[in-house]
This record gives sequence, C-alpha cells and structure tokens, in this order.
Amino acid sequence: MKTLFYIVVWSFMLSSCSQATEAHFNKEDSVPTEVTFHKTHEPKKENAPFSDIVQVGNLYFLSGQIGMNHTERVLVEGGITIETKQTLENIKAVLAQHDMDMSNVVKALVILDNIDDFQAFNKVYKTYFPQKPARTTFAAEALAAGALIEIEVVAVK
Repeated sequence: MKTLFYIVVWSFMLSSCSQATEAHFNKEDSVPTEVTFHKTHEPKKENAPFSDIVQVGNLYFLSGQIGMNHTERVLVEGGITIETKQTLENIKAVLAQHDMDMSNVVKALVILDNIDDFQAFNKVYKTYFPQKPARTTFAAEALAAGALIEIEVVAVK
C-alpha cells in the first residue's frame, strides 16, 4: 500500500511539472518580433562594424557613445564634465534620428575610465535624465579613442 501511495504521489508530481511548463511556454502567445539594424546618420561612420541603433519591436538599443565631436571626429577636450555633455548630446542626436528624445530612455550603461570621475559625471547626467532611467555604472581602463566615458542606452518608443 505504501508503494502504491508513493507511485501515485510521484505520478502527480511529474504530471503537475509538465503542466506548469506548458502553461509558461505557449507558442501561440508569442509575437514575432522584427529586428532592424539601422544605418548610421553620419556618413563618416558608414563603414563601422556596428550599428548606431538596433530596433527590436518598440525597443531601441543604442551603441555606446563617447564624447566625440561627430563633425570633426575627435574627442572634445576639457575633462569628464565636457566629455559627459558631448556623450549625452551624441545620444540625443541618435535618438532624434528616430523621432525620440531622452525621455524615451529606460536603461543606461555607463563606463567611466576612472571611478573618481563619478560625482562630476553624475552631476551632468542628472540634468539629462530627470525621469531617472535604470542605470549601471562601472569603471574600466582604456576606453575607445582614449575617452573618459562611454554610455549606451536602451529606449522605448
């Protein structure tokens, strides 16, 4: 009798596990999502091995931006405050090409060359994002082109 009880309990456990799996994975509920790799709006970046922005449904994933003056293709001079402003202006420009602005940003990833620049960076950052999108910030040495900061964002339209 004890063995029969264990068999019934074991069978019940197995059947409930398979039902839970089916309930969480229903192919009919999934919506096909188109991925679009948008071309850059800057002619000098046409041959870059990445897209400025990739669209997946209503999500827009922007590649990392640095404090480079896009007209002259050189980093702006003046330290972390000036580079942060230029970086955020570059993000604004990419978003504008897709009829968005900084209020569409829901997530930011910030990489600082030196974590000691955090306070100065954050002071500028707050003026661009009053809605306070989710954010991750860390430091890593040797950013592209000798930049002091790089920021990538995710926006929703």
